[in-house]
Amino acid sequence: MPAICFATIAYFGYHAAEGEHGIHAHSRLLVQIQETEAALAEVTAERQLLERRVNLLRTNGLDVDMLEEQGHSVLGLLGKRQMVILNR
Repeated sequence: MPAICFATIAYFGYHAAEGEHGIHAHSRLLVQIQETEAALAEVTAERQLLERRVNLLRTNGLDVDMLEEQGHSVLGLLGKRQMVILNR
């Protein structure tokens, strides 16, 4: 009888620590939650940056001179009578 009791306690003790819903699984889930929250913060920051850039392209906030300047710098094209002066 004592052996059966000891085996039962050992069985439930093992699964309390190592089982699917045990202490170690809980620790792994906490680490996974922290990693996921860090990834979420990174993606949220990137989304906010993209939203700010998109808001600059809206018609009420669009600066035509800035748009033309960016187009020239990205494409590297100028008209025959145009000159670019870079301020550094």
